[in-house]
Amino acid sequence: MHRLFVPAQPRARRQAGFTLVELAIVLAVIGLIIGAIAIAKDVQRNAEYTKIKNKFIDQWEQAYNQYYQRTGVVLGDSQVQPRLMVNGENYTAAPGQPVSGGDMASVTAPEAICDKAAAPGLPGTTRTDMRILFTRAGVRMPPGRAEGFEDRYVYLDTNGNPQEIQVCFRWQNPGDASGSGNVMVITGLTPDLARMLDQMTDGKPDAREGRVRQLGIGNATNNVPGAEWIATNRDQFGTLNNRNFDEDQVAVVTAIYKMNQ
Repeated sequence: MHRLFVPAQPRARRQAGFTLVELAIVLAVIGLIIGAIAIAKDVQRNAEYTKIKNKFIDQWEQAYNQYYQRTGVVLGDSQVQPRLMVNGENYTAAPGQPVSGGDMASVTAPEAICDKAAAPGLPGTTRTDMRILFTRAGVRMPPGRAEGFEDRYVYLDTNGNPQEIQVCFRWQNPGDASGSGNVMVITGLTPDLARMLDQMTDGKPDAREGRVRQLGIGNATNNVPGAEWIATNRDQFGTLNNRNFDEDQVAVVTAIYKMNQ
């Protein structure tokens, strides 16, 4: 008598999910990718800020010094009666004081020198023939934003919105809150860019001391800690509201860069 052979039925496989270890690995990889993207953005931004310092601010300082070397006077000064101040040929003393002497802290400073238009927020009156002065002296200006706009530079802030830097030159009276002497005024700096320029130039971001300072920050007290730069990248353009919206244009500050001549 023969037994009937019945083949064994294959067992149905259970559908297996991801283990906790596999999920942990996937989440770790995603976290690494997100972190790498954030780091890459910071590295790219730092590289752009370094480029602004090396290819724009430093080159404008060199152009200013070349003007002095070729003409013997600073920008806009008189070559026959130099006063060693920016736009010194148009310096006038207060009533009753000789033009060549007197209390220089109490007189009206000569106009700042910009190109085509005054920089936003620049105090006082402004003449707008800076490009003509440099060209007349045979001094090549940095490339800047474009031909004819060498005094400007466009970059993106931390929210991805365009910002424009503009440079002008002026002389500040003795006792000025931001320091006296010939300075380059730099407008349109986001707070993080201003601090980085200050750090790269002076070794620390101090709005009150050093060659790079924030316009309007007083230095009236000796032997005290410096001052932080007013505004942060959390502030909306034109405010100090600490709003921190991704769609906002970031607030900007104005810095002065003290010249050696």
